[in-house]
Amino acid sequence: MGILQIQNIDLSFGDRTLLSGVSLTLGEHARAALAGGNGEGKSTLMKIIAGIMQCDGGLVTKTRGMRISYLPQSDIVFKDSTVFQEIEKGFSRFEENIARQRDIESQLQTNHSDSLLLQLNELQEELLDSSYYDREAIIYSVAKGLGFTKNDMARPCAEFSGGYQMRIALAKVLCESPDLMMLDEPTNYLDIEARTWLQSYLRSYKGSLFLVCHDKGFMDDTVNEVYELFNAKLTRYSGNYSFYEKQRKLEIEQLEAAYKKQQAEIEKTEQFIERFRYKATKSKQVQSRIKQLDKIEPVVVPSHLRTLNFSFPEPPHSPNDMVVIEKLNKNYGSQCVFKDFDMIVTKGQRLAVTGHNGIGKSTLLRIIAQQDKDIRGVARLGTGVKIGYFAQDTADSLDMEGTVLSQVQAYGTEGEMRNALGSFLFSGDDIFKKASVLSGGERSRLALLKILLQPASLLILDEPTNHLDINSKDMLLRALKNYKGTIIFVSHDAYFIREIADRILYLSDSEPEFFNGDYDYFQWKLDERLGIEDQSQKVSKGVQPLVAPKSQAQRDSEFKASFGFDNKPAVMDRAEANRLRNRRNKLKGEIQRLMESVDELEMQISEVNALMNLAENYSDAKKIGDLVSRKQDLEDKKNELELQWIEKSDAYEQEFGSEE
Repeated sequence: MGILQIQNIDLSFGDRTLLSGVSLTLGEHARAALAGGNGEGKSTLMKIIAGIMQCDGGLVTKTRGMRISYLPQSDIVFKDSTVFQEIEKGFSRFEENIARQRDIESQLQTNHSDSLLLQLNELQEELLDSSYYDREAIIYSVAKGLGFTKNDMARPCAEFSGGYQMRIALAKVLCESPDLMMLDEPTNYLDIEARTWLQSYLRSYKGSLFLVCHDKGFMDDTVNEVYELFNAKLTRYSGNYSFYEKQRKLEIEQLEAAYKKQQAEIEKTEQFIERFRYKATKSKQVQSRIKQLDKIEPVVVPSHLRTLNFSFPEPPHSPNDMVVIEKLNKNYGSQCVFKDFDMIVTKGQRLAVTGHNGIGKSTLLRIIAQQDKDIRGVARLGTGVKIGYFAQDTADSLDMEGTVLSQVQAYGTEGEMRNALGSFLFSGDDIFKKASVLSGGERSRLALLKILLQPASLLILDEPTNHLDINSKDMLLRALKNYKGTIIFVSHDAYFIREIADRILYLSDSEPEFFNGDYDYFQWKLDERLGIEDQSQKVSKGVQPLVAPKSQAQRDSEFKASFGFDNKPAVMDRAEANRLRNRRNKLKGEIQRLMESVDELEMQISEVNALMNLAENYSDAKKIGDLVSRKQDLEDKKNELELQWIEKSDAYEQEFGSEE
C-alpha cells in the first residue's frame, strides 16, 4: 500500500498550457475518477504520474516501494507470446525474490548459518503469503472474467483483435495487483458481462484506483471522489460521479448567473465608453472604464458539462407490430447463431439487446434492418415502417471527400446543423474538415448523427454511445427519451440501458431470454449467472489456490526438517511481528476512518456553500442564517476530527515510522 502525491505540475505545448499548478493526493484505498472534456489533458496527467511523460515543473512523490500500473486507452499490440504468457508477466514482481531465494539455497549447501536460514525463512514466508504460487488460478480467473476461454489462453496474442488486445493488457494490470492502478477508459471494448465482472473486481480491490471513464454507471459503482481537469487546473469533488455532476450543476448555475451579470456590466461599460470617448471632460473616466474592461475575466462553462440539445424529427406513422420474427434460424457455417427464435417488437417499445461479444447481437440487428437475408424463418417489418439503422461499419458510407458540415447540410439550415454537430463534439473549424482526415471515432459520431437527423419510425442502433463522452451520451439519452418512435439498440452501458430500455433481450450460449422493464432485476440475474458474489469473495481474499494452503505449523515443521534448524527464535519473532502488525493495522484503520469522515464533512460543506450562493437563499435572511450556522457546525466537527487524525498519525509515525 502507499500514498501518491503530485505537487504543482506544469506542462505546456507551444502556446498552450495543458497543466498549471496541478496537485493531488491519493491515499491508501483511494477510489478516484479523473473528469474533464476531450483534450483537457487527462491521459497526459496519467502518463506523467506513471513516469511515461515528463512535466515542465512540479513533483511526483510516492511512498517508498509503491508500485503503480497504468493501462492506456489504446495502441497496445502484443505479438510474440500466448495470452497466458503475456498475462503471467503481471507476476514479474516476484522474480527478484525467487532469484534471491535460489542464491541463498545455493549458499546453504556449504554455509549453514543462522542468518542465511532466517533470510530464507522470511523469503519463503513472503512468497507463501503472496499470490505467487496461486498465479495460474488467478490468471485463468481474471482471463475468464474478461471473456477469454480456456482454449484462448494458448493462442498467440497476435491472433486477437484490438479490443481483445486491450483486454489482455487489462488482465495483466489486474494481475500486477499494484498499490495504485490507473486505468484510462478500461470499459472500452468490454461487453456487459466483462464490465459487470470488472466492477465487482474493483469493488473488492485492496489497492488504490484512479480512472478515466465515459461510463457513468461504472464510475458511480467504483469511485468516491472526482478530480476535474478544466482550463489546466485540477479541482477535487467528494462523492461518486453523479454527485459530482449535481455539485457542478449548482456551480454552473452560479457561473451562468455570473456570466449574465458580467455581460450586462460589459455592455453598460462599453456604452459609456462609446458615448463619452471623444469628450475631453470625460477622458479620465473613459480610460478608467477601458482598464476595468481589460481586467474582467471571462466566465467559462466546462465543455464536458455544457448542456447539449438534440431532438429527433417527428417519426412517420407506423403500425402496432413494428418487427415480427418467427422461427428464425441463422448459421455461420457450422455455428448456430439463432434456432427457432421468436420475437415481436410493438410500437413505442424500447428494446435493449445485450450479451457477450460474438453472441449474435449485431447479426440480429442486421436481420431486423433487412441487411442480412441469409436466414430461414420470418423476419419482417410492419407495413410502412421506416427505419434509421446505425451499424458499426456505417461510417464507411460517408463521403470521404466531403466536409463534416456538407455531410449533414441537407437536413436543415446551417445554424441548425452547426448546433447538431456541436452536440456530437464537432465545433469550430472541425466542421470544415474532410471525412478522410477524421479519426475512426469521429467518423462514427458523424455517421450516427446523419442517421438520427432523418425521420424514422424505428431506430436500430448498434452501440450508439461507443465514441461519445458522458455529456454527449446524456444528450443522446435525453433525445431518445423524448423520441416518439420505437427503438431497438445494442449497448453494454448499464446506465444507458437502465435509463432507456423498457425490455431487455439477453443473448447467451443458452436460450435467448427476455426481461421486461426492470434493469435491476436483470443485473441481479446476470450477477447470479456470472457468480459475482463468489468472485468478489475470491478477490477480497486472493483467488483460492488449487491446493489447500498449508498451516503455519506445517510450514515451520517443513522448514526445520529441511535444514535441521531449531526455529524457535524465528517463531518468537513472528509472534511479536503479529502483535505489531495487529497494532499497526488498528491504527491505520482508525486513521483511514477519520480521513473518510473528514472527506464526508468536506462534501457536506461544499453542498452548503453551493446553497449559500443561490439567489433564492442569500436574499432570504432566515435561510442564509440557517445555512451559515449549519456550515459553522460542520466546520467545527471537521476541525475536531482533523485534530484526532493528526494525533493518530503522530502516534503511528512514532511507533512505526513514516511510510514516505
